[in-house]
Amino acid sequence: MALDEKAIQERVAAFLAGHDPAGDRLEFLRARFDAGLAWVHFPEGLGGLGAPRELQNVVERELVDTPQLTPGVQAIGLGMAAPTILTFGTDEQRKRFLRPLWTGEEIWCQLFSEPGAGSDLATLGTRAVRDGDEWVVDGQKVWTSGAHHSRWAILVARTDADVPKHRGLTYFVCDMHAPGVEVRPLRQITGEAEFNEVFLTGVRLGDDLRLGEIGDGWRVAQTTLMNERVAIGGAPVRRGGGMVGLVAENWRARPELRTHDLHQRLLRLWVEAEVTRLAGTRLREQLSAGQPGPEGSGMKLSFATLNQALSGLDLEMRGEEGLGYDDWSFRRSDSVDFFGRGTGYRYLRAKGNSIEGGTSEILRNIVAERVLGLPSEPRVDKDVPWKDLPR
Repeated sequence: MALDEKAIQERVAAFLAGHDPAGDRLEFLRARFDAGLAWVHFPEGLGGLGAPRELQNVVERELVDTPQLTPGVQAIGLGMAAPTILTFGTDEQRKRFLRPLWTGEEIWCQLFSEPGAGSDLATLGTRAVRDGDEWVVDGQKVWTSGAHHSRWAILVARTDADVPKHRGLTYFVCDMHAPGVEVRPLRQITGEAEFNEVFLTGVRLGDDLRLGEIGDGWRVAQTTLMNERVAIGGAPVRRGGGMVGLVAENWRARPELRTHDLHQRLLRLWVEAEVTRLAGTRLREQLSAGQPGPEGSGMKLSFATLNQALSGLDLEMRGEEGLGYDDWSFRRSDSVDFFGRGTGYRYLRAKGNSIEGGTSEILRNIVAERVLGLPSEPRVDKDVPWKDLPR
């Protein structure tokens, strides 16, 4: 029998009757996963019920006052690793990784970008060489958010240098506690280091940590990247919420800062925020029918542009006060916190929105080619073996 909203409400009520939200937080989250109320659209036994994705909203509404996850800390695990493991993982990998990922017992990070392979990720040079039932990995990754507190990582490495760049990649789960993994902080414009560079030297990973087929890593990575862009730019926002809500609140509270120019800019950004919010609603409805597509790139692009414009307007509206920033102390931040920090932090941190999760330039190419159907840019290295590419 197909599940509907009433059936989900009954399941949640039955679950709460047997599990006290005021009890042990971790045990409550584990029980919620086992009851299929983690991701209702996932299969039974893997945190879900095989129900339509939109019914997750019913679960969240019914469980709003119960122990919750910390999505900022586990954003990569929830938004990127989990859907990739579900799609390409073996039964053993799904059972091993999904439950502690969802409960937050094991934090995840992403080992994709490199100093010489960012926007053109397929040129990456980190090597994985087969040695019996293991792979030996050597290379360097960069811009790795949360690596300093992660237990696992999703990793793309080159396993064949004799074929074109997109065809010689393989996707792994990397043990961040394995010998040879070194994490170094990268200090950002905000003064803190939420991300890192990671050095991999002779790191041994069992073949049971491979996701997908050997050489099929690019296809697996596309699933990760499409989900990443939806996770960054497609999160639900109420009307007048998010950054535009903060700026509007400041506008109402500070009439002495108002000018005609600022008023017009705020109105334009309010309209853009509402268009983006409604487009995000439609995108999430499309997701209920399958995997995210290139439309998520458009959402992430819009999110980055809007966030930067709004944080800049907020700074201007505060006048001299907006120029203050007194939190340059170095610290290892657990997550991005736009709404718990000051105007200066939001303005500086928003600069990264057009880089993380795919640069805005690359996302414009994706939207142009895969959404609008425009001609592709010339790619002269598409069929050249990776070993012959200039570096």
